[in-house]
Amino acid sequence: MPPASLPFSTHPQRDDLYNELHARPFQVITAPQLISHLAFKAQPQEMDNAFIHLCELCRRYSVNPPPPDMGSYQQDFGGFTLRWERHMEFYALTFLRSEQAGPEPFRQPAIGLIPPDWLSMLPGEAIAAFHVVVDGGLLAIDPEDLTRYFEGHKLIISAPREGKAFFCTAFRLHSDGFGRFLVQNRGSSDQQTGRLIQRIIELETYRLLAQLSIPLAKHLSTQLHDMDRELADLLARVQSSGSAVDERSLLQNLSLLSTRLETFRTETNYRFSATRAYHELVHSRLRNIRESKIEGHMTATEFMTRRLNPGMRTCESVSNWMEDLSRRIERAGDMLRTRVNLTLQEQNKGLLGAMNRRSRLQFRLQETVEGLSVVAITYYMVGLLSYIFNGLPLDTWRLEKPILLAALVPVVLAAAWGLTHRIKHRLIKEPTQPEE
Repeated sequence: MPPASLPFSTHPQRDDLYNELHARPFQVITAPQLISHLAFKAQPQEMDNAFIHLCELCRRYSVNPPPPDMGSYQQDFGGFTLRWERHMEFYALTFLRSEQAGPEPFRQPAIGLIPPDWLSMLPGEAIAAFHVVVDGGLLAIDPEDLTRYFEGHKLIISAPREGKAFFCTAFRLHSDGFGRFLVQNRGSSDQQTGRLIQRIIELETYRLLAQLSIPLAKHLSTQLHDMDRELADLLARVQSSGSAVDERSLLQNLSLLSTRLETFRTETNYRFSATRAYHELVHSRLRNIRESKIEGHMTATEFMTRRLNPGMRTCESVSNWMEDLSRRIERAGDMLRTRVNLTLQEQNKGLLGAMNRRSRLQFRLQETVEGLSVVAITYYMVGLLSYIFNGLPLDTWRLEKPILLAALVPVVLAAAWGLTHRIKHRLIKEPTQPEE
């Protein structure tokens, strides 16, 4: 039934926000039930191809395909029921078959009804593949039988929902390449059983996705150890460096080290963040299962605490190590740049001192040239005056030319000196105007 129109404007995503809470509803599971679950880590293009592949299976069985924008899809295909879910980095397929398990409950799983050629064409890489047998109380669960069901592996056994169900697994791959889970209903409703099975499926899927970072963290720890030692060597060389050339070389090496580290952080940031999120989801599902301990056996919560948490702490430690190393490289770079700047300042100070000495020397040479210029000007002026006196009747005026020229030499010298200094002071007092 479409929602009624409101007399006021609404947010364009309002309907989507309501539907998001119901995008992946819990299934109603009636015991007995055989379940096979697959989860494929896939790129966006592979996600789209997986949806197309799902539609091809729907056409093969003549059932209605899912809408293109649907994140969760469940459909009865006749002999089995298929549930398909699309997540951020993986998609999941759950096959359900309403049938009582035989003496060997995992010998004829629900996935056996799926066409092998269709399964072989599923895009992506399978990260989770396991069977879940939901029993209504008819299957033998004696210790010998459980050992046979799980091929002799050490078992994790508990009583979920405060004893209203029986849970058994080994958290291992078996001879068929699948994991195995056995759940026996001991008084839970179909809705409660559906929620329990969904949480067990999510528990195993998220556990595997969380562990994707552990090999990466182990590989990075070796790289970070080498980088940490390289940083220590660079800092030791900083203390012994005595020239600006050495310091600039160290700064360049430090920059290369920082670039390598930032590359590691960029490549691993998403994976480590996803690991933290998946780890929190695993513990959330364990709390929701509400296990009761069965004497002599570990619960899933105890097993995850002892086996999964150390790996998650390793990932967290490596992530924190990268952050700490990045901060130390940044501090070392700041310190080295400060030393380089101080060295450059000392060099600039020496250069300015040399320039000042050259300026004083140039000024003295200029004063010497000024003195010579004044003498030269006086010499030429007296020569001009001599030519002038040759044309004057000095005898009539009873004046002698040599005496007159000798008397004018100091006057001309003083006038030339005064004129030169006046021009000099005027140029110093009035700064040169910028050219337009």
